[in-house]
Order: sequence, then C-alpha cells, then structure tokens
Amino acid sequence: MLDDGATDSAQPSDQPQRVMAFDFGSQKMGVAFGQALLGTASPLPLLPMKDGIPNWEQLLKLIQEWQPEACLVGLPLNMDDSESELSRRARKFARRLRHQTNLPVWMVDERLSTRDARERVSQIGQTRRGKLPSADAMAAVLLAETWFRDPQGIVP
Repeated sequence: MLDDGATDSAQPSDQPQRVMAFDFGSQKMGVAFGQALLGTASPLPLLPMKDGIPNWEQLLKLIQEWQPEACLVGLPLNMDDSESELSRRARKFARRLRHQTNLPVWMVDERLSTRDARERVSQIGQTRRGKLPSADAMAAVLLAETWFRDPQGIVP
C-alpha cells in the first residue's frame, strides 16, 4: 500500500476502518483501538516495555484479538521538527510492528499529545467516577482520532 521510495509521508488510498494506535515509550506504551465510522478511539490497557521493547507475544495477541486493519505509532518529534533518540526508537518499533503483523503501519506526529491527553483525562475525571485511563493510553486515543480527521502518515 505504501511506497518505501523517496517520499517521507503518505496518505492511504483506502482509509482503514479499524486502527490500533500506539503511544511509544521506553517504560510503557499507551494503546487505543479506533473506528473510522465514528472517528473515535477507546483506550486499552497499557503495555509494559522493557527498555523500549514490548512483550511481542502479548502485543501480537492484542492485535489478533482486536483485528485492526492498520497500526499507528506516535512519532515524538521536537518542536523544531528534529528527531530524538526516542524518535529513532519509535521508528524502529514501527518497522518491526509492520514486519511482525504484515499490516500497514504509519507514524503520526505526536507533538503536544501528552499535554492534550493529560487535559482530557482531567476533564473525564471531573465528569465521572471510577478508574481513569492513563495519559499514555489517552495519547494513543488522540493519535487515532487525529489520524481519522486527517489521515496523513509518515513512513517508518
């Protein structure tokens, strides 16, 4: 679906209806499942990471259970568009995810998503009782919902 040629970004020709989004981190990874029909996503349980490496068996089981048509991985860019060590590790994860699942994988600019996710969790906490989603899972929700509005992906 994507050309691994010279272009760095791409728009899918047929937008997937079900996506799984990952907010990559070195200690834990936020995960969300989204559906294009509603343009919304729901947080899933955090995936623990060991020095930036997920438990692939657990992750692949999650993908098998939810059956996404594509995966999104947050790309943590600096405000000046430069990449950090975490950006490089997120790209490596995205490439391995594509290889492990044979699904299309796009990276999504996640600048400011953590701040926005914390604000959304705080708003949810003001309107309901019970366990709140983590900021990492909510960041994954925001990645999916942002992508549904503007399905531009960056090739890992």
